[in-house]
Amino acid sequence: MSLHPQTIPAIPSETVRVAQAAFPHGNIYMQLKDELGSIYQDEAFASLFPQRGQPAASPWQLAMVTVMQYIENLSDRQAADAVRSRIDWKYALSLELTDAGFDSSVLSEFRSRLVRGSGEDILLNLLLDKCRERNWIKAKGRQRTDSTHVLGWIRATSRLVCAGETLRAALNSLAIVAPQWLRQHSPPEWLKRYARRVEDSRLPEGKEKQAAYALQVGMDGHALLEAVYEQEAGQWLASIPAVEVLRQVWLQQFGIENGGIFWRSQQQEGIPPAARFISSPYDLQAHYARKNTTSWIGYKVHLTETCEEDLPHLITNVATTAGPIPDMDMTQPIHQSLKEKELLPEIHLVDTGYLDTPLLATSRQDFGVDLLGPSRANYQWQAQTKEGFAAASFQLDWQNQEAICPLGKHSVSWSAYTTPNGIETVKIKFSQKDCSACPGRSKCTKAKRRSITVHKEEHYLALQAARERENTEAWKKEYNKRAGIEGTISQGVRAFGLRRAKYVGLAKTHLQHVLTATAINFGRIANWLADVPWEKTRISAFEKLMLPLKTTL
Repeated sequence: MSLHPQTIPAIPSETVRVAQAAFPHGNIYMQLKDELGSIYQDEAFASLFPQRGQPAASPWQLAMVTVMQYIENLSDRQAADAVRSRIDWKYALSLELTDAGFDSSVLSEFRSRLVRGSGEDILLNLLLDKCRERNWIKAKGRQRTDSTHVLGWIRATSRLVCAGETLRAALNSLAIVAPQWLRQHSPPEWLKRYARRVEDSRLPEGKEKQAAYALQVGMDGHALLEAVYEQEAGQWLASIPAVEVLRQVWLQQFGIENGGIFWRSQQQEGIPPAARFISSPYDLQAHYARKNTTSWIGYKVHLTETCEEDLPHLITNVATTAGPIPDMDMTQPIHQSLKEKELLPEIHLVDTGYLDTPLLATSRQDFGVDLLGPSRANYQWQAQTKEGFAAASFQLDWQNQEAICPLGKHSVSWSAYTTPNGIETVKIKFSQKDCSACPGRSKCTKAKRRSITVHKEEHYLALQAARERENTEAWKKEYNKRAGIEGTISQGVRAFGLRRAKYVGLAKTHLQHVLTATAINFGRIANWLADVPWEKTRISAFEKLMLPLKTTL
């Protein structure tokens, strides 16, 4: 399919007449068409199509249909039927009332082109450009970010079920591409073990029987891999994706010792960290993750939105990551993405998960962003008791590289140290002679002498300034605005199924999240144009009854 960009036609007069008669007060699609005109142009998608071949359906129309499909949670077939039958859709797409539309498979092909061409963000970014032209997004304003978990489009399984299902998937693939070879290398008992899907309910009962079953699965998979790599026809069987996944899973799940197979555990040769551990043979990018009391296999999505009181709250950035990636690892990528869009905020409201001490300084230095959120607490016992001498109680002379304790003793050692995860710190030690005779030793240290570790100067000063600011009423009032992002995530979850991946793989799941964000923005722009007021935070009947009492407590 090739692309031949065409000028977007005006809405046919008959379509306008019938649509206005059917919707005298308009609706979301007609309002957006009248206000924003054509949000998408064919030229924006030129890089996704070849220059030669059969002409493709108009990309700008496919983009609009894809977003409208997400707004109403329609399948591809339902969306294609809506193009053929609905007047408001024809109005938004500048179509004649008699236009027969297109086959539903075109929508799937269009999404695949977006993913293959790394164009997942195009639809959201083009909408944001329109909003910026109308000053609906304030330059250097406030934005807020939060994340939530996303379940992969797979079943959550135990390690044993994952191993068995991986072997079954490899057998099914080999049965298609090399049936004669597989028949020769498959013992008859494999049919009973791997013909049907492996599930927890079908595993043997009891730890001992399950351990024996795990070893049997390990030996079967090892035998299959040996046969694959020893076959005389070359290594083409080893290049089959399901066989390569089997090899990786067996390296992670099983070990070989004295010629025998054993089931790996944390104590015996260990298993890889969650970010590298394969949790399902059907989606290699969906990993096990845990946050507080929530655990899942899949991904994590980070949403960033504007939060100005006099402007619509629009999602400006969407980032999708593997589940185990910490929130703080995404702070700088989010800022970089916003910088490329020329949408960097002056104040970025986040929770503690997006903060660490270096980020407080680097966000301002590298991006000019004030990262506003609760700093991480000091969990050392001196700080927790509220009576001990915490690191903040020491005076630091950065120029002379010296520290003075609360009782006036000077440090004897000052050395720079970089932690294994790359954080630059300073280790400071005091004299054992001074500490042993110190009357305040019980409040200071339980060791022979006191030592403290602090971040390097600019990071340390940024942390102290942030902690001082957190105690002010102005900071608390400002930070209260962050809570609104939780409502956005709630909207995404309840109305758009944000927490369940519809596709396999990180790129396709990211496209789902971008389309969800674009659909949310469409609705918010329409509400803004219609002067629909923002919803207020819901409170329970009991809390509403007791509010007068709360103000007096």
